Amino acid sequence: MPQVEISIGGRSFEVACQAGEEQFLQSAAALLDSEASHLADQMGRMPEARMLLMAGLMLADKTVGMDSKLSKAQTEVEALRKELKNLRSQPAPTPERIEVPVVPASVTEALAEIAARAEALADQVDGQG
Repeated sequence: MPQVEISIGGRSFEVACQAGEEQFLQSAAALLDSEASHLADQMGRMPEARMLLMAGLMLADKTVGMDSKLSKAQTEVEALRKELKNLRSQPAPTPERIEVPVVPASVTEALAEIAARAEALADQVDGQG
């Protein structure tokens, strides 16, 4: 069984773990060390047992909060899955027909004639200038 040396709150500990779990132990120790360091910054030096207890309680509090958030997120995901399943089981909506009015040919011709007159006037003005 491998022995891993970890440091928590400036103190070293040798801990045994299962083969292959060394990295997990190091990560867990880093979390505990972070909490212990935070405690030491706030409260100063304290007995080892108290420091470990307080750091463990802080991590447990964070874990409870994360469990609550996870549970809420899982409930929301399940509700969204049900809604999606319900929407997928419904028939597709029928397309809505929209009619767009067509500009009458007489209006188009009148606009073309006005444009031609405007261009002719512009040419006259350019020629006089």
